[in-house]
Formats: sequence, C-alpha cells, structure tokens
Amino acid sequence: MSIASLIKNTLQPLLLSLSLILNCSAEPPPRSIAITQFVEHVAVDTVREGLLEELAKQGYEEGKNLTVDFENAQGNAATAGQIARKFMGLKPDVIVAITTPSAQAMVKVVGKDNIPIVFSAVTDPLAAGLVASLKDHKGKITGVMDAPPIKEQFEFIKVLLPETKTVGILYNPGDSGSVSSLEIIHKEAEQQGFTLVEATPVKSSDIQAAVLQLVGKVDVLYVPLDNMLVSAMKTLSTAALKHNIPLFSADSGSVESGAFACVGYSYHQAGIKTGQMVVEILQGIDPAEIAVASPDIIDIFINKHALEKLKITLPEAIRSHAHFY
Repeated sequence: MSIASLIKNTLQPLLLSLSLILNCSAEPPPRSIAITQFVEHVAVDTVREGLLEELAKQGYEEGKNLTVDFENAQGNAATAGQIARKFMGLKPDVIVAITTPSAQAMVKVVGKDNIPIVFSAVTDPLAAGLVASLKDHKGKITGVMDAPPIKEQFEFIKVLLPETKTVGILYNPGDSGSVSSLEIIHKEAEQQGFTLVEATPVKSSDIQAAVLQLVGKVDVLYVPLDNMLVSAMKTLSTAALKHNIPLFSADSGSVESGAFACVGYSYHQAGIKTGQMVVEILQGIDPAEIAVASPDIIDIFINKHALEKLKITLPEAIRSHAHFY
C-alpha cells in the first residue's frame, strides 16, 4: 500500500467524524425577526418574553446570532399600520404579531404570501380573517390563538361563588376579540343560570364610570380578552375592589395586574409555543404546514390581595391547585 493510500484510509474516517461533530455543535446561522404588539400589558409582554426564551433555548440568541426589531403600537391602529410598513421594508426572516389588531394590520400591509407571519394571543384567527382554517390554511401565516376557556371560567364562578345570580360584563365594542366572544359568553352564562348586564367603555377614562354603572346591579364582574380593558386592568381592578365586587378575567395576566381570579392559559406557555413555531420556520418549514395551535394547560390563577380584601374563602381543592400572585 502506498503512503498516499495509507494516509487516505487513515485520515478519511477521522475527518468525516470531525465534520459530523462540528456540524452537530454548530450554532444556527444569523437570522432576524421582527416583533410587534398592539398594547403593553402583562399577558402580551409575557408572550414576548416566552417567545425570546424559547428562541434562546433553541440556539437563537438576541445580540449573538439573532437580530430582533420590536415595536409597540400603544393601542393606536394607525401606528400598527406604520409598524407593518416598517417591517415590510426590513424584510426579516419572520414577523411575530402579538394580539389581533397587530396581526390584522400586518396581514393587511404585508399580505399572506410574502414574509412569514406568526401571530400570537389572537382570540379568533378565523373571524379576524388571518387564516381560513386552523389546520389546512394557505400562505405564509400561522400562530397561536388564546381563545379563553369560557365554559370553564363560568363554571368556576358558579363553584366558587354559588350564590352568584348576575354577572356584569365590561368590554369595548370596538375590540373585535372581545366582541367575537360575546355569543359564547351569553351561552355559557345561561348554562350556569346567570343574568348578564353589559357596560361598554370605549376608552380607559370611561372605566370607572362603567364600573359605577354596574354597582348594586351585579354580583361579580367578568372581562373578556379586550385589549383596552386588559391594558388598564390596574384601574379596573382598583375600581372593582373599591366596591367589593369580585372581578374575574378571561386572561391569566390580568390576575397579576389586580383582577381577582381566572381559569385560563399561561401566557408564558403561549409564548414558548410561539417560539417553537418561529424556530420551525427559521429551519425551513413552510408556515402553511404548521397548524394554528392553542396553549395546552388550563390553570387557576388567584390574586392574593383581592382575595384578602374580598374575604372569600377558597375551597381546599381550589387553593391547592391555584397559582397565586
């Protein structure tokens, strides 16, 4: 055997093994994403944090091999449109749109067949016009919906406060997410024997008057997934506590901001699931092949301050399973 053949036969397997090791340990190539949300509140902030946490876990670290552009529309639809146009010009690898108004603005400007879009914290992506099907959708768009488990939420009110007869519903009639859930809210309230009384503040300065409108008429308050009300939850929860009315929220993040209780999804888990979708797209999977998903686990969330102020006694079965803020 020649010296050349000996070297080839000896070194080739070693070089192949070294190549495999290097490829396995190689970091993902530099990528870029753009994130937008319509308002600032605990739930959507937590989604964004979970998203970035999952990306880092999968090897995409901001400032290292991942560029992240973030914009907040601060509750302004015109600003959401401006952000969409900015992202269109940036041409990131993936756009993440958190909340329904931001996702709708992004699709209106960017379209469904241009830059991949992953939405998150969207109550009803079908009614919002984001996808035509949760599983067999077309285009470069998918995401995570957060339609609240309204049936379980109203059952929880009945179990925890069995003497409840009347529920006050606060929502902004201009919020498509909350309005789309009204039919289910009425159905589930009727199933539990509740009478509903509605109040419809259209801006945060209307909230205290809306609560006052319901004082003496309702036993508890319930707030659906409404961006304006959720972003002003501290004001709303303070007003409810002032009049000793238990405030139940559709989203778990609102409990951290002062609402009394929620049976719902963890927005941290929603963010992680959103991050997993983004990673799949960065790795080459077509968004059309990724079904729209929901968080997997329903939990109980209780605000300790509100619990003490309202002097409500929790059954041990609820206390032992609840997450307290």
